[in-house]
Amino acid sequence: MAGSRLPRQLFLQGVAAVFLFAFASLYTQIPGLYGTEGILPARRTLRPQGKGPWQQLWETPTLLWEAPRLGLDTAQGLELLSLLGALLALGALLLPQLRHLLVYLLLWAAYLSACQVGQVFLYFQWDSLLLETGFLAVLVAPLWQPPHHKQPPQGGLAGALPHEALPFWLVRWLLFRLMFASGVVKLTSRCPAWWGLTALTYHYETQCLPTPAAWFAHHLPVWLHKLSVVATFLIEIAVPPLFFAPVRRLRLAAFYSQVLLQVLIIVTGNYNFFNLLTLVLTTALLDDQHLAARSGNSRRRKTPASRPKALLALLLELTVYGLLAYGTVHYFGLEVDWEHHTIRSRTTFTFHQFSQWLKTVTLPTMWLGGASLAWELLAALWRWTQVRGWLRKLWAAVQLSIFGSATVAMFLVSLVPYSYVEPSTHGRLWTEAHRLFGAVEHLQLASSYGLFRRMTGLGGRPEVVLEGSYDGHHWTEIDFMYKPGNVSWPPPVVAPHQPRLDWQMWFAALGPHTHSPWFTSLVLCLLQGKEPASGGDASGWRNSSHLCPWGTRRWTRCSGSSASRTRARPGPAALATPSPGPSSGCGSSSPRWRRLRCSGDSSSPWGPSGSCRPCWGPVPPGPPLPPGRRSTGQPPRRTRGLPLSRPLQPPATATAAPRPPGGKSSHTLVGRVSREGGVPGTPPAFRSSVQPGH
Repeated sequence: MAGSRLPRQLFLQGVAAVFLFAFASLYTQIPGLYGTEGILPARRTLRPQGKGPWQQLWETPTLLWEAPRLGLDTAQGLELLSLLGALLALGALLLPQLRHLLVYLLLWAAYLSACQVGQVFLYFQWDSLLLETGFLAVLVAPLWQPPHHKQPPQGGLAGALPHEALPFWLVRWLLFRLMFASGVVKLTSRCPAWWGLTALTYHYETQCLPTPAAWFAHHLPVWLHKLSVVATFLIEIAVPPLFFAPVRRLRLAAFYSQVLLQVLIIVTGNYNFFNLLTLVLTTALLDDQHLAARSGNSRRRKTPASRPKALLALLLELTVYGLLAYGTVHYFGLEVDWEHHTIRSRTTFTFHQFSQWLKTVTLPTMWLGGASLAWELLAALWRWTQVRGWLRKLWAAVQLSIFGSATVAMFLVSLVPYSYVEPSTHGRLWTEAHRLFGAVEHLQLASSYGLFRRMTGLGGRPEVVLEGSYDGHHWTEIDFMYKPGNVSWPPPVVAPHQPRLDWQMWFAALGPHTHSPWFTSLVLCLLQGKEPASGGDASGWRNSSHLCPWGTRRWTRCSGSSASRTRARPGPAALATPSPGPSSGCGSSSPRWRRLRCSGDSSSPWGPSGSCRPCWGPVPPGPPLPPGRRSTGQPPRRTRGLPLSRPLQPPATATAAPRPPGGKSSHTLVGRVSREGGVPGTPPAFRSSVQPGH
């Protein structure tokens, strides 16, 4: 096998870049999410319980226990930790001398510390993936990084550092677990969209943060969407075993297939740093020979002895490609429709057949990983025998023992979360693996994965709409900067930044409000005009990058083919004045609140003559949740249904609501929440059949 020095350096550099994005993104959101007056104050998560400092640190591993010693509260300590983490990651990204074990240990510890207090806003799978990848980077990184001019040439580290390829193998194993599990759970969930190969006909319009290119992808032919789902299953389920193939061209083919999938996801959706992190993991499939050939520095010579080996590898490649092609055509019923110039596809296997297949292959994939690891161990031992000098050989033996043991231990730990894809295999797993995983589970060294388990929004895109009013009669909708809201604006490109509140608002719309208790705190912060939530201006509503980054945008209401009129979207002052949109009272009667939508049946963002059209088609809104009222000088009041005014802690006497510009102090700030469904780019016939709020 070719060397892996260049891929390791590329991996370490990529991990540093992802840590930089993650820390910088989190830093900008801490005041609104975790500040003293934020949605979920971080100070509530760290409360001493009379335990010793080391026991306390082991049970809740976070460096923020030391924040009070620096005179900082938990949120301020989290800001400092995120800022230092971003700076350290930037240094590791730019300076090769900083890509050593200690730096990545600090980065991993800092992000683990943040996740311990991050609560629901840091419970995403990519946060767990970054923690596991960060710990693997600790094992992959050298104890010290020599200056660039002193680094040995390609392959020169084989004798001195025989253990280096061992931890890097864990990256390949992590990539296999991530992709294989993500493909399997789509079918084990019994989601009708995945089984019917129609998932992508909904995905682009119902994902959390689509990109402008998602509109074009959504309007592709249905047969192409179904064929894309088939390709997704092929890349995520059938290709990952090739990560351990003995033929390097098969591994490279697997690499490019994974890159293709991730790039397409990046183009059509804002999934923060997740896809970039997955691309970083794919570097484990590369080798020095391939990277050197790409840079024009390859000097490999072909020998007569290598010709039979190359012929055997070619035969194996053709066999694998033939099996993949046959399996795809057979199990997905691919047929060419020459009359309509399309390709038909359908699943030809049942859920029971797939379950039996999964039960058959799950344990063998573990043995496949174990056999590949054993080969890496033998190769490391052989490289150790080539080390010259008894002192260097002794030091190499010590490193090989430590990192080899750590690699085997990490492999055993990872088997437990990987076995979750098949319950019976999980029960048959070795007891020692379960015991080892339980001992380090709180450190999040290994996690289970399964992205896009079920396709959401099959009945339309549900949205939770926040509206504010000072008189209970005229309402103004609160727009978020990233979450789809203004139907005339194309969605922005956000990645690698993750607006965590926007993401949680998307999840909140998929279920009842009892599944999102943090939402109560959000609305309470808005009603009370708390500075981190409102931005701190006089009206209490402002563009805030920390929490709810809504602001004044320009929107277009289309009329005719090319005529359109524009105006500024209602800003803070509009909350105290009559709104140009529909309004209703907020008295004892039950008003029917609706969200202002742009007119026009066409969902195209651009008309045939360059005219403006809405990007999202309207759907009749669902029943609103009861309004919450913030009364002057009175404690927050609980309403029926969603407790908009119930705080998460015993409240003191509430302060007066912020006064609107030019208004009187008797005005009160009232908020309400409603559900709406919006389906982008769908014909009116489909929109009329959508049941919003599902």
